[in-house]
Amino acid sequence: MKCLAIADLFITKEMMEQGLTKLKEAGIEVTIREWKHENLEQLQKDNLAIEQGGSEVVDVPNDLLEDMDTFDMIITQFAPINKKVISSATNLKVIGVLRGGTENVNNDIAREKHIKVVNTPGRNARSVAEFTVGLILSEIRNIARSHAFLKQGEWRKDFPNSSFIPELEERTIGLIGFGNIGQLVGRFLSGFDARIIFYDPYFHGQTTFEQVDLNTVLTESDIISMHGRLTNETKHMIRYEHFQQMKNTAVVINSARSALMKETDLIKALQHKEIAGAAIDTFDHEPLGDSSPFLQLDNVTITAHMAGSTNDAFRNTPKKLAEYLLAWYKRQV
Repeated sequence: MKCLAIADLFITKEMMEQGLTKLKEAGIEVTIREWKHENLEQLQKDNLAIEQGGSEVVDVPNDLLEDMDTFDMIITQFAPINKKVISSATNLKVIGVLRGGTENVNNDIAREKHIKVVNTPGRNARSVAEFTVGLILSEIRNIARSHAFLKQGEWRKDFPNSSFIPELEERTIGLIGFGNIGQLVGRFLSGFDARIIFYDPYFHGQTTFEQVDLNTVLTESDIISMHGRLTNETKHMIRYEHFQQMKNTAVVINSARSALMKETDLIKALQHKEIAGAAIDTFDHEPLGDSSPFLQLDNVTITAHMAGSTNDAFRNTPKKLAEYLLAWYKRQV
């Protein structure tokens, strides 16, 4: 059996080589090619386009398609496995995706051709969860703002939330989405002696945290953190009327997908002080343009889509996926 692994600037050829060792040891012939970009920003631009528009919106370079009909297995992180790829891969049996979702795969065509699609749930859960805690602390304690002013030579301690800067003990933190990342965030924040509640209609497991409806999260939380997957159902699930339901001292965190909240409504809520602040890592248009309203707000912490980007997360993901694919392979032979 032959496998094509498509590396990129985040999961490099070296990481693929190391992470897919178990496949090679099982007798699978692994070929590694690179989806090339000039820099990380260009790769992120393509990735954002795929996340928002699907696998068909970005083309695949022809050099990746060479002898595609000989491969039984394709492994990808960001490179789109679209109609062009699947049509060329006439012997394809399984697609492995090095991420929690499969937005970059044309799943309709894969199902039509009986090609199995395997993803890597929770692959960067710890990375995003740790970053989320950092966003919360940075926003409520003005860490990033103080840093920015000090770099400009200004010793400033007066900020928009100065009259109600909180500690996390006994504060209510509401999580919207309680998958791998949401559960880790809850676990981390429980160490601060905060009350953790969450809304997730798809969660039916066991937990010590309190599962509530969306209205309860919106009205009772001091901090609201987004952790859902972006689907047609969840797109713009949080709009201006929802911000109006929140406490005016509440802080909103989004390290998941920008479109979970209607971005223009979030900006309006921050401008009108419907909420106290926000910390945002994902945006509708990336990178942010010079005219972005986010750059003019004094009650928001913004970061450049960094939450899931740790070396550990990228390096370990091929190892995790290799285990899933190896289990599938053993069932075939």
